[in-house]
Amino acid sequence: MYIDDTITAIATAPGEAGIGIVRISGEKALIITDEIFESKQGKKLSDYPVRRMTYGYIIDPDRNEKIDEVLVYYTKGPYTYTKEDVVEINCHGGVIPVKKILELVLRKGARAAEPGEFTKRAFLNGRIDLAQAEAVMDLISAKTDKGFDVALDQLEGALSKKVSVTRQKLMDMLAHIEVSIDFSEEDIDEVTLDYLLHKSKEVEKDIEVLLKTADTGKILREGLSTVIVGKPNVGKSSLLNALLRESRAIVTEVPGTTRDVIEEHLNIRGIPLKIIDTAGIRETEDIVEKIGVEKSKEFFNKADLIIFMLDISTKLTKEDLQILELIENKKALILMNKTDLPQKADLDKAKELIKNKKIIKISLIEEKGLEEVEEAIEELVYKGEIKAKDRLLVTNVRHKNSLERALQSMKEGTEAIEKKMPLDFVEVDVKNTWEALGEITGDTVAEDIIDHIFKNFCIGK
Repeated sequence: MYIDDTITAIATAPGEAGIGIVRISGEKALIITDEIFESKQGKKLSDYPVRRMTYGYIIDPDRNEKIDEVLVYYTKGPYTYTKEDVVEINCHGGVIPVKKILELVLRKGARAAEPGEFTKRAFLNGRIDLAQAEAVMDLISAKTDKGFDVALDQLEGALSKKVSVTRQKLMDMLAHIEVSIDFSEEDIDEVTLDYLLHKSKEVEKDIEVLLKTADTGKILREGLSTVIVGKPNVGKSSLLNALLRESRAIVTEVPGTTRDVIEEHLNIRGIPLKIIDTAGIRETEDIVEKIGVEKSKEFFNKADLIIFMLDISTKLTKEDLQILELIENKKALILMNKTDLPQKADLDKAKELIKNKKIIKISLIEEKGLEEVEEAIEELVYKGEIKAKDRLLVTNVRHKNSLERALQSMKEGTEAIEKKMPLDFVEVDVKNTWEALGEITGDTVAEDIIDHIFKNFCIGK
């Protein structure tokens, strides 16, 4: 791709709206705009000062016809998002106006921007690093205020600064190693070894602190896949409705009412949940219900969190005990529903099968226990180690993979130092750690990975 050409795209979402924006970036942005824009006074855009919103019309010069009434804004690089000359044409919102203006800009010499190409140019031109570029998309797709706050901090460079500090420690280590190798005829003194060991332990700790946030960060970015399971008529659909604060699922006293999977998105204390109400798991001859049960088992195996509901007003069944065994190695909450009715379930038997799982007694009829359920979900996500107010979280799987490789290399380097192995061996591990961390900010990442990252962006950003 040539960085010196001029690109254009619609920067607003498709559909009817108050305004639509066509963005142009590159050295010909102003030249192209001058060909198609005429102010109310009959002037070109270049006749007006930079960074001024100018009122006028987009005109097709080949047909001498007005396309739309617009406000046009021109900013000269490098003081722009892409660090290139940028023009934004604000026209009437709607499919037709923006489409006609885009077609006209393309006809006058611009190229259609690829997905994420404006942000890619901002990265390639040094305005932001790769972690900040990825945060742009996280900001757009944030599902909760907490996810938005984390993405905003990353866009402002919180993660990049932390990674840069750690990489500087590695550079200091490499400098010491280079000096020691240059004077290899002398024995490596204990001071140098102590320094390298101290620094390597520091780097390990830095990386481990970031990695501890990765699971929570992934949930805030992508949502917590949560499945409500249990036998029929235990209250699964009632729980979904209670958490949503609306009647989304049909609730009756007839077992097997829910025959398919119902999926909803909600926000619990800043945590985005993709919550799934499943068909009750039981043996059935009903073909439709049987398909629903199979789907329930499929979602059960893929879920990040299982909410298993028991009806304490009835005796434990074979289905209850089977599910209890299945969730032994899963992240799960156990809800004992219908506490407003006399207890018949043998809870001691249940507790034997669900050690180390949070058990909450609730009554959906009396609306009791929901607050505790929300607290338990929050506690499971943050694990008591990360506070909800913390904003420096690793939210990206690519970043997590780079950190894991960096930590592995650093541990190998630490081991080499402790065993007083030749510094050439240590140098390789330190360089590998430095390069793995550099992939996060884009300093050492391959071009094909960069292309792949920006392909996931929306066009116009």
